[in-house]
Amino acid sequence: MSTFAAVFAPDGGTWRGAELELGEVDVIDDVTDLTLDFATDTGSPSAVLLIEVDDDWFAIVRADEDAEPRVYLSDLRVAEDYPLAGVLAEAGALVGAGVPDTARGAAPSGDSGLLEDFGVPAEELRSLSVGSGVLPSDVLAVVADRAGFGEVLDGMRL
Repeated sequence: MSTFAAVFAPDGGTWRGAELELGEVDVIDDVTDLTLDFATDTGSPSAVLLIEVDDDWFAIVRADEDAEPRVYLSDLRVAEDYPLAGVLAEAGALVGAGVPDTARGAAPSGDSGLLEDFGVPAEELRSLSVGSGVLPSDVLAVVADRAGFGEVLDGMRL
């Protein structure tokens, strides 16, 4: 399984980012702690974690000081097959949201408005998630560009 995870936090007028090794994640607090530690190091009250797994699905986690994490999962169907996706789905109260057995294509779920204040409208995130032939890494690149940390993400992927 190939997993890419990177955390980003605003630092004044710029963004800083770092690749993360998620390892074994049993509860959302494992993810939130790593994300908020980075935010604290940059002096920011919030951070955004982008996760992409096997060119199959992606997730976005937003962690803000003194708030519950906000989660968006590109395809709820993967929650049963990937432990990390299951943890994220549970944290975002997405478990039991239900995906019809007849559903074709991605079944995005979660807080699609988690990055609206960074310039990524909820409808655009949902639309990108269900686009046919669009890889998760491409969606995350668009999200990063819109939010203002596209160059930082590009630098990690070179």
